[in-house]
Amino acid sequence: MQKAAPATVCDPDRLPDRSPALPADPSAPVLDVVVPVFNEERDLEPGVRRLHAHLRDTFPYPFRITVADNASTDATPRIAARLAAELPEVRWLRLAEKGRGRALRAAWSQSPAPVLAYVDVDLSTGLSALLPLVAPLISGHSDLAIGTRLAPGARVVRGPKREFVSRCYNALLRSTLAVGFSDAQCGFKAVRREVAERLLPLVRDAEWFFDTELLVIAERAGLRIHEVPVDWVDDPDSRVDLRATALADLRGIARLGRALARGTLPPAGLRAGADAPPPGLVAQLWRFAAVGAVSTLGHLLLYAALRPAAGAQLANALALLVCAVGNTAANRRLTFGLRGRGGALGHHLRGLAVFLLGLALTGGALAALHRLAPGAARGTELAVLVAANLAATLLRFVLLRAWVFRAAAGGSRA
Repeated sequence: MQKAAPATVCDPDRLPDRSPALPADPSAPVLDVVVPVFNEERDLEPGVRRLHAHLRDTFPYPFRITVADNASTDATPRIAARLAAELPEVRWLRLAEKGRGRALRAAWSQSPAPVLAYVDVDLSTGLSALLPLVAPLISGHSDLAIGTRLAPGARVVRGPKREFVSRCYNALLRSTLAVGFSDAQCGFKAVRREVAERLLPLVRDAEWFFDTELLVIAERAGLRIHEVPVDWVDDPDSRVDLRATALADLRGIARLGRALARGTLPPAGLRAGADAPPPGLVAQLWRFAAVGAVSTLGHLLLYAALRPAAGAQLANALALLVCAVGNTAANRRLTFGLRGRGGALGHHLRGLAVFLLGLALTGGALAALHRLAPGAARGTELAVLVAANLAATLLRFVLLRAWVFRAAAGGSRA
């Protein structure tokens, strides 16, 4: 029996370039398939033997099967120990607490295999999809892979209740968290080890929501998720408590939604292309100047169009507001090299605060002009706005770099 090792916490700011996941030692396992179990004395032995036979006959590289027993109280530990003693590719791991996510975290964290996977013990998912699942990870094409029962080509046999619950759950994920993957719940997933080392410390859930949280963080980080349509037959003896699991999933969705809205979900530094450093100060200044020139031109054109109907102050405020939103989005992507939606809401809110400072500066300049020269010509107004905009632009760059996009400006993309 082996004890669970704590998750390896690595620097989440950088991921190496993808390369084939083949160890230097040809006898070392390339794939570690984890089978999380809790009180599965009936299904454990036939499931592991079937999985072992399939891998032995079809998988072209060395492999390992890890039975992760999370606090079983029946004969499961004894059966797992016997299988590990009999089959050289099988090992087992005993945890003192329940939780599928906890079992996967423990088993994946201490595995030396470059590709990590897991399957449900009942093998509801057809094993013919296992090699297509892990092949893109071994080759370096993808970072994670999932089996899906909801994509074209999948063949699913299950009752209407579970079908309805599954489709509603995945539709809820798409509508609330805007995910792009099709099936978060299929117990058939794989991940490259170096990706798991960076994702696992960020996943808080230790139960059934573990899969979903892992995938949401990975997708928000821009990691490549490969989907494989699977053949899936429902296990009529499944003991999953649908009501309790659904409530826990709803709490998890709400927690992730709040984190995304506040910009506190930290996946941006996991981006596979994060090896390229963010632009330096000189490059940022040139890009900021280009964005600022376009924004200033847009501001003046909008001001000129709105001035006759709205008056000077309102026209200036409306034109500046429209340009500020576009300016923040353009600087976020072009000047500071940030991609994806992680933290975007917080960036825009801070950008609006900077906009208010710019509004106060340009509005104050117009008010001072009208007080000192009440009959100033329209051209004079535009000239004053240009000067005020230059001052506001300098202030804006300083604030964007030091506050709004501080992490990117300082060299950290997390």
